[in-house]
Amino acid sequence: MDDDWIGTASAFELAEAIADGRTTSRRVVQLHIDTLRSRAEFGAIARDRFDAALAEADAVDAAGTKADPDRPLLGVPCTIKESIPVTGMPHTAGLSSRAGIIADVDAIAVQRLRRAGAIVVGVTNTAELCLGIESTNSVYGRTSNPYDVRRVSGGSSGGEGSAIGGGGIPFGVGGDTGGSIRIPSFYCGVFGHKPSPGLVPANESIPSLSGEEEVDLLETLGPMSRRASDLMPLLRILADDADGRRCGSVDSVDLDGLRVVIPTKSSYLRPMDRSVRDARDAAGAALAERGADVVWQPMPAMRRVIASYLMELRRHAGTSVMNLFDSFGATPQRHLTPAVLRANSLQLQLAMIGDRLPELLPPPARRLLDKFARDLADEVASAIGDGVMLHPPLPQPAPFHHGTLARPWLFGGAAIFNMLGMAVTEVPLGFSPRDLPVGVQVASQPGNDNVTIAVALELEKAFGGWVPPHAVSARSAAH
Repeated sequence: MDDDWIGTASAFELAEAIADGRTTSRRVVQLHIDTLRSRAEFGAIARDRFDAALAEADAVDAAGTKADPDRPLLGVPCTIKESIPVTGMPHTAGLSSRAGIIADVDAIAVQRLRRAGAIVVGVTNTAELCLGIESTNSVYGRTSNPYDVRRVSGGSSGGEGSAIGGGGIPFGVGGDTGGSIRIPSFYCGVFGHKPSPGLVPANESIPSLSGEEEVDLLETLGPMSRRASDLMPLLRILADDADGRRCGSVDSVDLDGLRVVIPTKSSYLRPMDRSVRDARDAAGAALAERGADVVWQPMPAMRRVIASYLMELRRHAGTSVMNLFDSFGATPQRHLTPAVLRANSLQLQLAMIGDRLPELLPPPARRLLDKFARDLADEVASAIGDGVMLHPPLPQPAPFHHGTLARPWLFGGAAIFNMLGMAVTEVPLGFSPRDLPVGVQVASQPGNDNVTIAVALELEKAFGGWVPPHAVSARSAAH
């Protein structure tokens, strides 16, 4: 049987094929490892465990496979963001001061995936301390976009985006505090879901600031995948929600009459790239054809979101980036010295310096930013109700490397939804004239994860979803 389909199938299609004997776990895992190795120049994998993964695949095959509701991912490979602990793997978040630190326990999310039968083949690269739109650091270097290695893959879960977008893995797990799942999903043309707060434990990742039992508004872990159909079953596994009471059901969502809001003014200071704007508009048109109630509405409070988010992030952290760097590092640094700066990426250096700016704001200015945030929450809740909003996470497709440095306003369109604690799904919608992925976020009120994923499924039908880079190149050459 031709194995080409393995490299494009969803995770649960692969699990079904392994269970009914159409393929083996060894073949599935080996094919994805071969793809990752052939595209090593992407820099997606921070550290692999290929040999161990193949041994686990052999054990699955030797034991005999059949459909098992308790192990719906049996024999299927995945990757995990390196800032999330995986037993026996590096756990540095790209910090040079943590180089050599190995996790001695799996994060809860990883435990749940393994219990469901998934096989971890490696951990993926991230922005240093998970602070940045570009996934580069002084431990593993830089991750590139699978559609153009001269461009960024996004951050901070950029290794996941590149691995999945490049066809190297069917799904993975990223973390999201300000767009870190949705930004690389957008740049790399894959699906990504930021769950509602409290669904998936995130307190073991770096740089988590929440306690063991706390529900954090900003931080969460979530699935990234090449197929929309994987999102809800993966979310239910990660959330330990077998009966679907917390995550809901996509089958219960009726798109006919669903309110879909498209802001007439985005959160960006500059106009959106035409390809991004046109993709968003086309998504709205496709949902309108499906019967949704699509409305265009001014959202003036969105223009002020980034300043409010940065203030909220600093308050949420309770400390400076420098102190975060120190607290998560293995060796105390204490002061922002030239030596400390030189040891870390330019992106983290700028974050350390820029993070001190909120301290300079007088109390009236801080109160004004808090008011902006409250106004935004009221504006969004009033606009969408139980419906959804369509808004791109970024104003343009993937820029060249270093093109996002010192531009924190770029990720305001993603960070807005962390600040509001909303459920958000990033959906690929095709390509720009330069063959770079474009897409849109589908955002809804907390607890409406099934609604955003149901919309993602419909948009995948309309636009085709993820397309392998080689297929895009072949299509471009034919034209």
